[in-house]
Amino acid sequence: METTRHATMDPQKLDALIGRALGDLSAGYGGVMVSLGNRLGLYKAMAGAGPLSARELAGRAGCAERYVREWLNAQVAGGYVAYHAVSDSYELTPEQAFVLADEDSPAFIPNAWAVPASMWFDEDKAVEAFRTGKGIPWGDHDGRLHCGVAAFYRNAYRGSLVAEWLPALAGVVEKLKAGALVADVGCGHGHSTMLMAKAFPASHFQGFDTHAKSVEEARRLATEAKLDNVGFELARAESYAGAGYDLICFFDCLHDMGDPVAAATHAAKAIARDGTVMLVEPFAKDRIEDNISPVARMYYAASTTICCAHAISDGGRLVLGAQAGEARLAEVFRKAGFTRFRRAAETPFNLILEARL
Repeated sequence: METTRHATMDPQKLDALIGRALGDLSAGYGGVMVSLGNRLGLYKAMAGAGPLSARELAGRAGCAERYVREWLNAQVAGGYVAYHAVSDSYELTPEQAFVLADEDSPAFIPNAWAVPASMWFDEDKAVEAFRTGKGIPWGDHDGRLHCGVAAFYRNAYRGSLVAEWLPALAGVVEKLKAGALVADVGCGHGHSTMLMAKAFPASHFQGFDTHAKSVEEARRLATEAKLDNVGFELARAESYAGAGYDLICFFDCLHDMGDPVAAATHAAKAIARDGTVMLVEPFAKDRIEDNISPVARMYYAASTTICCAHAISDGGRLVLGAQAGEARLAEVFRKAGFTRFRRAAETPFNLILEARL
């Protein structure tokens, strides 16, 4: 029986699958190295410095040479650092520095590794959730999740929100320049809220979130930035205060909510008659068979243990997941009373959708 079962396997398909599994395992190991390089300042010490020996880099970063050499070799093996064999030196190319050393780059990736680190840390909670069907609230996850998600999205928003996404919405930039009232629902650490507040000083921005520690951090960051046209409050998406909002934003959060229709319905009540909802959601196509890519896999995985888990803990009336797709999102807003819904822009990571009454 065992021999027969093995005989039916295609050796080439088996080799390809084993190769993919080993690549994924290698990437997991490599992620730890990327996080270490970021926390220890190794990438920053290499950026723009040209070729460096392991000893020189260790001196620049204040680390032990033997550890640094082994770390460098792991980076070379993974294609994250260039190696010059003749001089036994290591170099961070401009492209590598853009991804690994420049904290303001929209492609800066090291902080994103905090998310899978938190997923591993919370694995026992995920196992229990699978077996019981219970949810896991956002605040019950390891703290690296909150910091990792905030840092990852901050740079993406910084590169696109003001320059591309807001201008893609009909008439919104003009209102913001003149002075508008804006709600940022599910604001987290407030990076999206503050980016808009800095760009449009005549407008007032109010961030709302249910996670107390995130609201506290948002307030701290706003004080540090000396912004007087922004505020943050602890509130749910279906009951936050205020009315007549010219713009209501949901940045990568609607799919985390236990009742997204209720959230959209409250937005319909709180928005000005000619106001706009900007819905930013993870990029996804409408059919499972069309969502086969590294980005889709990443989002489905995070959705399994984070997004769906929180939505279930939040009542679970409609658990969209992080790959909801445009059609399902449009249906949510149709049920809430919105009559116009369109895709305003997109990136490899996000759909930028516009809803109006």
